[in-house]
Amino acid sequence: MDHEDGAAPAAPAAVRTRFVVDARRSRFTVQAFAAGLLSAMGHNPTIGIRSFSGEVEFAPGSLDAGALRIAIQAASLEVLDDVSDKDRREMERVMKNDVLEISRYPEIAFQASAISVTRLDTSLYAATLAGALTFRGVTRNQPLSARIIDSGDMIRASGDFTLRQSDYQVKPVSFAGGALKLKDDLKFAFEIIARRLEPSA
Repeated sequence: MDHEDGAAPAAPAAVRTRFVVDARRSRFTVQAFAAGLLSAMGHNPTIGIRSFSGEVEFAPGSLDAGALRIAIQAASLEVLDDVSDKDRREMERVMKNDVLEISRYPEIAFQASAISVTRLDTSLYAATLAGALTFRGVTRNQPLSARIIDSGDMIRASGDFTLRQSDYQVKPVSFAGGALKLKDDLKFAFEIIARRLEPSA
């Protein structure tokens, strides 16, 4: 059918497929960096995030490919390093009570309303996410990059990003009587596996 103004018809919007995060098969860690006396020993604590959930909307045929929502239970963070039980308990106590304040802020959330992608291969994409992170009640813009593998019924997204604790009103903390102090920067690394959410009948 001809259009009076001569303009071409608009392209149909890409259909987004919804995926649910499979936390049991995913990996999410936080790397802290030592600044005290133990920094010379390379003692940089690694924290595992054990409980999180989320949903991904993905449309590989579109440059604006979807959205991502992740909710992390702050109480589920635990020290992964090979340290004594006493040191582990102390580090986790300080982390949960003084840094995360889990009684006041039980959830850490990341939400990206737009995912821009570039196809690298048949099922491999480079993605840029424009999102916001809510941490200890403070919400700030947090862009990040990821690689996405789309296998139809499952997608795998991997990448990392860095945040400064001071941006979220977190004061520097120390352990072991000040022998271990942590720098402001934290590095998050993730490999998220999400499975296609079948539409309701």
